[in-house]
Parts: sequence; C-alpha cells; structure tokens
Amino acid sequence: MAYDVIVLGSGPGGYPAAIRASQLGKKVAIVEKESLGGICLNWGCIPTKALLKSANVYEYAKHAATYGIKVDNPGHDFDAVIKRSRGVADKMSKGVQFLMKKNKIDVVMGYGKLVAPTKLEVTAADGTKQILEAKNIVIATGGRARQLPSMPIDGKKIIGYREAMVLPSPQPKSMIICGSGAIGSEFAYFYNTMGTKVTIVEFMPRIVPVEDEDVSKELEKQFKKQGIEIMTNSEVLSVDTSGEGIKAKVKTPNGEVELSADVLLSAVGVIANLENIGLEELGIKTEKGKIVRDVNGLTNIPGVYAIGDCTPGQALAHVATKEGISVAEHIAGHHPEPMDYNNIPGCTYCSPEIASVGYTEKAAKDAGFEIKVGKFPFMASGKASAAGATEGFVKVIYDAKYGEFLGCHMIGMNVTEMIAEVVVARKLETTGHEILNAVHPHPTMSEALKEATAMAYGEATDI
Repeated sequence: MAYDVIVLGSGPGGYPAAIRASQLGKKVAIVEKESLGGICLNWGCIPTKALLKSANVYEYAKHAATYGIKVDNPGHDFDAVIKRSRGVADKMSKGVQFLMKKNKIDVVMGYGKLVAPTKLEVTAADGTKQILEAKNIVIATGGRARQLPSMPIDGKKIIGYREAMVLPSPQPKSMIICGSGAIGSEFAYFYNTMGTKVTIVEFMPRIVPVEDEDVSKELEKQFKKQGIEIMTNSEVLSVDTSGEGIKAKVKTPNGEVELSADVLLSAVGVIANLENIGLEELGIKTEKGKIVRDVNGLTNIPGVYAIGDCTPGQALAHVATKEGISVAEHIAGHHPEPMDYNNIPGCTYCSPEIASVGYTEKAAKDAGFEIKVGKFPFMASGKASAAGATEGFVKVIYDAKYGEFLGCHMIGMNVTEMIAEVVVARKLETTGHEILNAVHPHPTMSEALKEATAMAYGEATDI
C-alpha cells in the first residue's frame, strides 16, 4: 500500500503529525503497536492527572472543615480511584480513534520497522507481516522508563510509572520514590495524600532539580509539611526484594543507610524507544541514545523524519505535538517557523503545582544578563487566601537593559493554567512594562504575574 506519509507511533507527536498531514491533502497511515494515543494518553499525562484529581478531592474532603463544610470521616476506595483513571485514559484513546476516522487516516496495528527509506514492515500481534510504502516516514516512537542496574524493574516490588498507575489493592503502606522530577514528585504527592508513607531519594542536591532554586526550596518545604520524607544528595546502591517488602541500601552525605518499604518506584527519567525499528540497517544517525535530526525534523536519510521523545530536547508531550505538526507542514512544502526551545513551558502537577518557562535566575546570570527579579508570594493574594491556597509564589526575571521577559517560575494552586500567558508574552517579545500596563483581573491567581513584575520594577502596591 502506497502513502504520502506513514507515522510510526501514535502518541502526542505522532497522531497530530498524521492529522496535519491529512489536512494538507496527504494520504496518511499511522502504525501503533499498543494503543492509540501512546504513553501520554494511556499511561502518562492524562491518567496521572486523573489520579492527582482524586487525591486533590480527597485532600479537600479531609480539610472540609477549614471551609466551613462538614464531611464526616472521609475515606477513599483505592481500586475505584485507579478504575476512574483508566476510564479517563480509555475515553481519550477512543477519541484518537475517532480523529483517525474523521481525518481518513489508515490505522495499522502492529510493530513497525523501517526496511528501506520508503518502506515499513509491520508485524501484527498474530505474527503476520505486511509492507507499507510511503514517500515520507515520520518516526515518533517515544520513550519509556529508564532502568538503573541498582534497581531493575520487576513490576511488583520495584516498579515504574506504568505499574504505579495500576497498583492492585491493598494500597502500599510505604513507598520509596527514586527521583524527584515531574514523575517522581507527582506520584509522591498522590501516594502520600492517599495515605502511603513516602520517602523521596534524589541524587541531585535538591528536588525538582531542573527548576529554579527558589521553586525547589518551596516544594521541599511544602512536601515536608505534608509528611513526605526527602533525602537529597543520595543514591540507591542496591535493592533487596527477597523479603516481604524491599530493603534499599542508600548512600547519603552522612554514610550508608538502609530503608525499608513495601515498594520502590523508579522515576529516574526516560529513554528513547530506538531498538529494532531499523535505524542501524538504514544508517540513521543517533547520538547519546537519540535520533539526530535537523531544524525541520529531517534525519540524515532523505524522507525520514523524527519527532518527540526519541529525539534530543525536552521530553514533553506539547513539544512532540508542535514538532509533529511542523514536520507535516514541511512535508507538504510549507515553511514552518523553527521551534524556540527556550520558550517551552514545563509543568509538574503535584500540589502545589509547578510551572516554568525560560531562564532560571542562575541561567540568566550565567548567560551574562543584568537582571531584574520580582517575586510575589501567594500569601499576599486575595484570591489565594479566599481559596485557602496561599502556598508558593510567582517569580519573574527581566533583562534590566531592555525589559526582555527572560523567565518565569511559579509554584502554587493552578499555576499550570497560568504559565501560558508568559509563553505568549515571550513569543510576542513583550517587556516588563507591557505586563505592568496590561490590566489583570482581580481577584485572580493570575494577577500575581503583574504583581511580581511590579516587584521587579520597584512599583509594588500590594506587598
């Protein structure tokens, strides 16, 4: 069967690439070995947010009296929480099936492997094979949980994010989480709120280490208030699973210690899915476990593109989506604007939430900027006080000379919904004074951005 475009992988990069190519008049097929929507819709972004919402509702119920509401002895049904999460994921995956039909995209289920620059061999679950041909092939195979030799995932006592989303009852009484990035921090909040004793072990000097240092400090403070134990500058050396639970030998700044728990969650990052997809046979270049591509997503082999987590850059769903759309437009002969990887927002959906974009304060200084920094605490926000969510702050960083919006770092309630304003502002090359002169509604959490900017320019009136 001949196509204009075949997309290998149907995650948040693959299925938008297929849809955009179809919109531009191309005949398209998409190949998927498991479930439409990929990891994001089935085992990542979407179902984890459903779990976190359940934890959030349970947390509200436990503290209902704070709001003058009577809720007697709130509890939770762990199995029902998991079931709801899976239902949300299934609904979203069915939505992608509908989009494929709507856009007249052929869906081929099976494992795809490039056998030529224009040919893809697909092996179905029953072992039957077929060859698909296309003028262009887009590799969007995504990534999976990284495994460390010191803690090989067995799916029962040492688990990855997939197992963490569907753990059977009884809910573990205790859990060690190795790694405090977005995945580790989100599961730490979820399980701790649901009643599991959580200990985070982080190799770096601070949790959420890619974030601005002030954000890391604030999250650590709030996590400790919630009862989460945190060990930084620490490393899991080995894990003994021979007993009823697990025993982890951990190297700390004060020497080795042994931790016991029911289960250990390995959340030490993601690696690309590159094995057995034909890269070596075709001579497609890779570097440090990622497919090398140019600004248009094109590999060193004409007609073969790569997007998303299997390529260098931020392993984020919205990055993959934008790359997929841009690749489809390039294939159709358009000239999409190159992606600005310094204006990609990052979000972590624990509580309090984290959202950031652009330079951290340290990165701005290291880049040679003379900067103005403003920080507005939600403690001074009327909306945050009314909501009972005064934890956190908004921090802004501006170039002192020209007013360029260098970066923004938020931690608090709903900040993942607020960061888009900064992304658009930076895209439009907005200055600090323009943010000040844009009227923000009151009372809202989002007006904290204006207030933080006022702090940076010495014009604050509310703190």
